[in-house]
Amino acid sequence: MDSNALARLKAIAGRQTLTLTHYGRKTGKPHDVTIWFVADGDKVYIGTANVNRQWVRNLQKTPRIRLAVGGETFEGEARFLAERSEHERAMAAIRRKYWVYRPLIALGQILTVIGVMRDKTGAFEVTLAR
Repeated sequence: MDSNALARLKAIAGRQTLTLTHYGRKTGKPHDVTIWFVADGDKVYIGTANVNRQWVRNLQKTPRIRLAVGGETFEGEARFLAERSEHERAMAAIRRKYWVYRPLIALGQILTVIGVMRDKTGAFEVTLAR
């Protein structure tokens, strides 16, 4: 991870959202999506409530990304966190930052536990390049 890029991102980490540019699985064409993110220590995470979204599927195929937030642009790669402990660490960081949404997140967890809903959450760890 480029420490200068991480320092630049941490300076604007209080922002609520960023624009993620991802690339089509078939076409390779760039697409933008506005999403939540969190800088937690030396890690940067992005998460989703639905792993079936197009941008998630695109990142799993082509991990190269661009992030734009607060007038800054970052290049990097995203790694899907398939290991449960890594996924939980990322989701915990997201819950801490977006605390106002905790009741909604908790409701989703309850509905998943009682079998009304399937857990479709997912998270990526971002490695920033220069």
